[in-house]
Amino acid sequence: MEADVSEKILFEVADNGVATLTLNRPERFNAFNLEMVNRWADLLESARKDDRIKVVVVTGAGKAFCAGGDMDELESFLTMDAAGKKSFLWDNVHRIPLALQRLDRPVIAALNGTARGAGLDMALMCDLRVAERSTIFAESYISMGVMAGDGGCYFLPRLVGVSKALELLWTGETITATEAERIGMVSRVVDDGQALAAALALADKIAKQPPAAIQFIKRATYQSMTMSLEAHLDQISSHMAVLEDMPAFRERVSAFKQRRK
Repeated sequence: MEADVSEKILFEVADNGVATLTLNRPERFNAFNLEMVNRWADLLESARKDDRIKVVVVTGAGKAFCAGGDMDELESFLTMDAAGKKSFLWDNVHRIPLALQRLDRPVIAALNGTARGAGLDMALMCDLRVAERSTIFAESYISMGVMAGDGGCYFLPRLVGVSKALELLWTGETITATEAERIGMVSRVVDDGQALAAALALADKIAKQPPAAIQFIKRATYQSMTMSLEAHLDQISSHMAVLEDMPAFRERVSAFKQRRK
């Protein structure tokens, strides 16, 4: 296992190809500052180019996944004019969702404690979310008179539907892990203290599958949201032709035939 350590972000790649990115500011419930944002985005970009990495797990150290943006840094943000504030988000914070969009490997969030505001948005950007039973969630921006600034208005309705998303975004209501699972915000709920272990076990299971098929499935699933059925099926026929011409498919067909004999 290789480890790459920065004070506020930990990153390691296990022998099975599962990379773990840990937000490591537990004394502030992993509220992120500019240093963390840029480190996070840089690591995601590096993961995209690293053929060893098959799955990425994102988690938080200590008692929370992420409480959102660091309120101390908000003071300097408030001194900017409108153009400066827009540029700050686009040039820094928004690098993370864009990097995740380009990362065609599965990304699993292991959630504990709380995921609020930008912290919840960061979890919603991942492909799958495993939450501990006591975890609470809130799109809490409205309490400050603003809107989800990190993609919440994009990701949340795709998971829970427009009506429920608007309710959560407009009220800032705190919901439990059980409710989050019921509405589709999280993939599964596990006992407290087990989110990371469950996420790593799920990641290991996925990492054992043929990488090209995993990548093609992720691309096709997300791209289908903005495509016609005809265009999607045309794309799938091309993907299938490529996958069925790869060694992994031939090996598994051969193994299946051997089991039937």
